[in-house]
Amino acid sequence: MGNTFGHLFRITTFGESHGGGVGVVIDGCPPQLEISEAEIQLELDRRRPGQSKITTPRKESDTCEIISGVFQGKTLGTTIAILVRNKDARSQDYDEMAVKYRPSHADATYDAKYGIRNWQGGGRSSARETIGRVAAGAIAKKILRQVAGIEIIGYVRRIKDLEAVVEPNTVTVNQIENNIVRCPDSLMAEQMVELIEKVRREGNSVGGVIECFVRNVPRGLGSPVFDKLEADLAKAVMSLPATKGFEIGSGFAGTLLTGSEHNDEFYIDSQGEICTRTNNSGGIQGGISNGENIMMKAAFKPTATIRKEQQTVTCQGEETLLAAKGRHDPCVLPRAVPMVEAMVALVFCDHFLRHKSQCHTLS
Repeated sequence: MGNTFGHLFRITTFGESHGGGVGVVIDGCPPQLEISEAEIQLELDRRRPGQSKITTPRKESDTCEIISGVFQGKTLGTTIAILVRNKDARSQDYDEMAVKYRPSHADATYDAKYGIRNWQGGGRSSARETIGRVAAGAIAKKILRQVAGIEIIGYVRRIKDLEAVVEPNTVTVNQIENNIVRCPDSLMAEQMVELIEKVRREGNSVGGVIECFVRNVPRGLGSPVFDKLEADLAKAVMSLPATKGFEIGSGFAGTLLTGSEHNDEFYIDSQGEICTRTNNSGGIQGGISNGENIMMKAAFKPTATIRKEQQTVTCQGEETLLAAKGRHDPCVLPRAVPMVEAMVALVFCDHFLRHKSQCHTLS
C-alpha cells in the first residue's frame, strides 16, 4: 500500500537507500514501444548523485537493468521491471541517526507509524526511491512524445530568494541543461550555484521552486470529479520527497485578481480552433485539459539532513544534539527537476490512455 501509482499506466516502486537496490515495476505499457536501457539511463543520469559540485558526493552510476517486459528492444505489453543496484552505500555514517531523530525528516514519523525503520540512509524515505519513478517516467515520456507529441520541460525557477527570469513558452532543454543548477537563466544560475556552495560550506541547506511546463497537450485529459487532471498532478508532485507546495496556472497569485481579470477569454484562431487569450487556468478547466499549455510549480523545502548542529531527541525520548554525518545535497532542486518531469509524465500517460478508452472519439 502506498507504493503504487496510476490506473491504466501503473507503477510500483521498491527498495531502500542502502539496500541491495531500488527499482520499479510498470504495468499497462502498450506493446511494441521501442525502448532501451540507454534511453532510460539518460533520465537517470540527470537524477543521479555525484553529478556536480553542488550535489551529494555519493558515487553511484545508477546503471539500470531491464529484467522483464522488453524483448529485442520492444515492449511486450507485459509487466516491465527495472532494477538499479546500490553500489556506494556507507551505512556507518548513519549509526548516530539510528537512535537520534533528524529534525524535519521522516525518522520520527516512520517509528510512530511502523514501530520500526531502516535508519541506514533513510531507507524508504530517502529520495533514492525516486530512481524507479524516473525510470518509469522515461518510458511514459516516450509514449507521450511518440503518440501525442506531448513535451514536458522542468527547470529550477527559484533557489531561496534568487528567482530566474524565464519565458516558459520558449525555454529549451539546452538552456536548462547548460548549467549544473538546471536554470535557464544563465546569469541567475551562477548566483544560485554560489549560494548553494556557500550553504554547503556552512553545513546548511536551501530550498526553492521548480516550474514545469507541458506543451502540445490535447483537449479532454482528466476525469472529474475526483480524478481531475490538476488533482492527480498535485498528488503526483507532492508525493516527491521534500515537496511542500504545489501551484497550477495563476496559483495563489490568482486570489489577488477579480473574476474579470482572471478569466481566460475565448477566441477562434486562424485554424478555426478554440483558444484562450490568457492562461491563468494553467491549461486546465473543470479538471480537464483545454488544449493550452499546462504550467505548474512545486516548492521544495531545504534538505532536512544537515551538518549544522541542531536540538533533537532520541527514540527513547531523551533530549540531545545532532550534527548529521553522511553525504547529502545542500539543495535538492537540481536533481529534483527530472523527478518532477517523471511524475508529470506518469500522470499524463495514464490520463492519455484513460481518455482514449472513454472519450467520444478515438481520432
